[in-house]
Amino acid sequence: MKIFKQIALGAIVTTLFWGGIVWAQTSAQKINVSMSSTGMPSIQLFIAREKGFFREEGFDPQLIRMSANAAIAAGVAGDLDALGSVGSAIRGIMRGAPLRVVSVDLRRPIFWLVSRPEYRNAKELKGKALGIATINGSQHSAARKMLALHGVDSDKELTFAQVGDEATQLQALISNSIQVAGLTPPYVFLGRDKFKMNVLESSIDKFASIQQGIGVQTKFVAESPDWLRRLLRVKAKAARFFHDNEKDTAEILARVWKVDLPTATEWYRRCKPAFTPTGIPTDDEIKEFLAEEAAALKLGETVAPSRIFDFTLQRAVNKELGIKG
Repeated sequence: MKIFKQIALGAIVTTLFWGGIVWAQTSAQKINVSMSSTGMPSIQLFIAREKGFFREEGFDPQLIRMSANAAIAAGVAGDLDALGSVGSAIRGIMRGAPLRVVSVDLRRPIFWLVSRPEYRNAKELKGKALGIATINGSQHSAARKMLALHGVDSDKELTFAQVGDEATQLQALISNSIQVAGLTPPYVFLGRDKFKMNVLESSIDKFASIQQGIGVQTKFVAESPDWLRRLLRVKAKAARFFHDNEKDTAEILARVWKVDLPTATEWYRRCKPAFTPTGIPTDDEIKEFLAEEAAALKLGETVAPSRIFDFTLQRAVNKELGIKG
């Protein structure tokens, strides 16, 4: 239990304190970016902070962990410069939120279905509680799909409990407040290795997904402000570093998660294929994801990609930096 608390608290303090203080005495531009997880989905933000990519582009980053729904509300209200939780932002756009996704980190979901030790397969979970962070969010959607692979309709055969972020969900699994959750690293291996939880399914090789990246107000897409171009340069540099530097990236993960290097390397290798090196998913991945989301939201038709995505500035930044793909 103590190890779990240290990792969860350490990730929060590292993100919110260190990330906002290091350059406080410079004239760098403050920028507020949300993230819904301190786990693997946010690795490129950690890299950008640790390797100085924000500083190179003139930013003092405020990396703020908040729920996806809160981030959407803050983004629409102008209290955030950029949303990291683009999966949930897409669902908000489908319902009319004035946002656009301008960069994407994850092209596949990196959730694993984790159950308490006494449940050895998905069918044993019928009637139990599924822990989630956000109703119909990326995690909830991935958990539904993983359970469906085993013939379990989570909407009819399980209850769901909105219990907070993944650190809180792991705590809820330990206390038996919930019996299953879709978790990302480090919470997957913490549950497996420290608390003898069962890992029943992986989503990474099963579904398309668009999760984590940069979402902004629609007006910024039209205006193409200099700060947005610089932010996309930060993310592009971090993505390139992630894909080209296994050892250094694993060392960053080991420090952030407070785990040994072999464990960090294992999960880097498992998750790497899910990340796009260009910030732009393929047309087929976008089409598959939007069709699934429209069905999940019970929309009459699929929303056109042009209403959700605009990668014009990302493509320009990639060209500047010599990133091909």
